[in-house]
Parts: sequence; C-alpha cells; structure tokens
Amino acid sequence: MSPLAFLLIVISAIMHALWNLLVKRSRHKTVFIWWMFVASLSLFSLTLPFAPDSFRSPEPFTLLMISLGAICFVLYHLLNGRAYRGGDLSVIYPLCQTSMIYVPIWGVTLLGERLSAIGLIGIFMVIAGAYSIQMQSFSLDQIFRPFRDLRSRPVQAALAAGFIYSIGSIAEKVGVKNYSPFYFTYYLVLFMFVLMSVNLCRSRYRSQILPELREHWGLILISGPVMMTSFLTFRYGLNLSPVSYAVPVRQISIMIGVVIGILFLGESSGRIRLFSALLILAGAVVIRLG
Repeated sequence: MSPLAFLLIVISAIMHALWNLLVKRSRHKTVFIWWMFVASLSLFSLTLPFAPDSFRSPEPFTLLMISLGAICFVLYHLLNGRAYRGGDLSVIYPLCQTSMIYVPIWGVTLLGERLSAIGLIGIFMVIAGAYSIQMQSFSLDQIFRPFRDLRSRPVQAALAAGFIYSIGSIAEKVGVKNYSPFYFTYYLVLFMFVLMSVNLCRSRYRSQILPELREHWGLILISGPVMMTSFLTFRYGLNLSPVSYAVPVRQISIMIGVVIGILFLGESSGRIRLFSALLILAGAVVIRLG
C-alpha cells in the first residue's frame, strides 16, 4: 500500500469519525444526516469549477456502480442512525465498520485481488479489535458477550450497516477504476441526496426538518466540509490501493470514535475499548507494511 494512499485513507478515517460524532449529537438522526448531505452537496457544487479532473459523462456501467453504491450507502446511513438511537458511540461506531470482515472476501473472490501474509495478519487484528470492543472486561463470561448482544436492536442495525457498506465499497472500487474519483464522488453524493430526499417526504420526517435545522444549524454547517473531505480522500485513496486493504485501514476511525466516546461523551468501559481500538490501529499499521 503506497504512502499516499495510506495518508489519504487515514485523513478520510478522521473525517469519518468526526461526522459520526455529529450524528450522535443530533436529535433526529435521519433528518440530520439529510441536512449533512445538503451541506456537503452544496459545498461540492461550488467546487466543481475548480475540479482537478476534466469532466466526461459517465458510461452506463459507471452509472450502474454509482446507483448501486448510492443505494447501499443510503441504507448504511439509515441503519447507522437507527443504531445510534439506542447505542453508545464507542460500541455502535465500530460495529458499523464491520464491512472490513467482508470486503477482503469480495476483493479476492470478485476483483481478483491478492493479499500478502502480513496483510492478512493485519486484517485479522482489525477484526479481533472490533470484536473485543463490545466486551466490558477481559473475562470468560465477556468473551461471548458480542454473541448475546446480537439480540439488541442497535447492534443488529449496526451489523447490517457494516454488511451493506461492504457491498457499496466494491461498487465504488469498480466505479473509480476507469472514471474520475472526483466526479464519481459528486454523482454518488447527488444520487444519495435524491434517495434521502424521497425518504424524507414521509410524514414522520417532514415535521422534523426545520426544527432540526434551527437546533443544530452549527453542526450542519460543520458537517459539509467534514463529509466532503471524508468522501473525496477515501475515493482517491481507493483508486490507489486494493479495496481489501483500503477499507480495513480506514478503521483507524474506530480508535478516534472510541476516544471521542470516552473522553467527550462519558461512555463506560473505556479501558477495554481503548485497548481494542489500539489493536485496530496496530492492525492498520501491519496492513500498511504488508
């Protein structure tokens, strides 16, 4: 994995953790995520005249990958918001990132990618960290806690989000292979915004749109550049590295999310969650070396 690709994905990871913190602090999660896309898409549109790549219309296959990615990521965001309604940031956020379990499988079987022995060790370290982060202590009873938690609605939503995200990541990898990552990301955000807008036409959400803006307009403004940076740096990094490595390395964001949850949101079990986050970080470093 090249140093530039690694750097881009690490920056994306930091931004990804930050916008998840913004979602956690909002009141109406689904509506707030829609407002985040309003801010991000508006900022994105203003930067189009300064785009680093020349524009060309996407081919039908590229549009198919954009559509598939948009559907997967909209479902990811909806499940993500549902999980945060009843779960801690330092637990739900890592579980939403369990795409790292599936992406190497898709990358090897569908894209023909090859993983080194060191890279595989790093991936397993990341998976072990994501598993142990759900435990409250290092004990025999707690080893099976993640399986017992499968009955929890927030945990179920978070795990479903991770699986859906893995499918979207493969669509992205295929889509940016022969098309500008900048314009691919723009179309992706645009398609996601349209799908989310359709969802917000439902009566249960319409009455929440303006109150959410009035209450959290500051967070919404911040979310625009944060989300845009997260999107762009990841897609450019994805274009420079195998998806089997890119997605696990992005899990550095888990460590950031855990630290935020412990230090700023006062969430419990800080010691074991921090250890698990460090294990994830170490796994990402091993992947970089591989």
